[in-house]
Amino acid sequence: MEEIKQLALIGSTASGKSSLAIKTAQQINAHILSLDSLSIYKEIDIVSAKPTIGERDGIVHFGIDVISPNESFDVTTFIALYLDVYRKCQKEHKNLVIVGGTSFYLKMLLEGVSTLPTISKETQKKTKAHLFDLQETYQWLYGLDPLYMSNIESSDMYRIEKVLNIYLETGKTATEYFKIYPPKPIISTPLPIYQIEWQRDLLRQRIAQRTKIMLKYGLIDEICMLEKKYTRAPNCMKAIGIKETLAYLDGIYSKEIMTEKITTNTARLAKRQRTFNNSQFNNVIKGSVETLEKLLLK
Repeated sequence: MEEIKQLALIGSTASGKSSLAIKTAQQINAHILSLDSLSIYKEIDIVSAKPTIGERDGIVHFGIDVISPNESFDVTTFIALYLDVYRKCQKEHKNLVIVGGTSFYLKMLLEGVSTLPTISKETQKKTKAHLFDLQETYQWLYGLDPLYMSNIESSDMYRIEKVLNIYLETGKTATEYFKIYPPKPIISTPLPIYQIEWQRDLLRQRIAQRTKIMLKYGLIDEICMLEKKYTRAPNCMKAIGIKETLAYLDGIYSKEIMTEKITTNTARLAKRQRTFNNSQFNNVIKGSVETLEKLLLK
């Protein structure tokens, strides 16, 4: 099948990505693939600020409402989703706009991920036993492979488990293993990347306004429903907007403090997103929403 036209639109949360992506998709006859770690969940609608059906304006969106909050999701799942969407676009003669704030997924599409070994049940049992003492296991792995482990926090059980599985299954450290099995890019053709930029004070004002809108449209009721249906155990229940609302429901925060906490934590997230984007991607076309809109819709 012929190659399709693709572009990526990134930027901090509340920067106006969704609206510009929809306009762009209309202009270039494209579907949209969302890069958002919360919008992928069904029933997490208000706190994720996912575009409503009406706001999508007839543009088909992928990566939204894919899994339930109690289902697991990682970058390999996202890569499989991207490949499926790409094939659909080819079949339907559509282009693709990739948009969202979780730019780590975009980085993985460009750089790829290594094929991991099949983990036997015996290795799984050994790994589980080691993880009972996470700190001791971390120090042990660090001694074996300081280069790789220096990029992993000692409390990051998910990544420690992955490294441990590789070592116990293959006898190779992560550094040794990934040298033999390097990642292969998923997107191999040139991908134009556009990044929306805002002054920090103006972006914070937008975040504060969006937080108020979320509350107006039922943020608290949505979190109550999610907690009742899924408990607080799923990882997504620790997301910004959810954890502060749960603290309010516990009586820890007043409604005013909860609102301020969501705004402040979202602004901090925006700063981290901006830092990541600026450090991880090259040859990015940067500008305000208005500037990028003129470029994309010309």
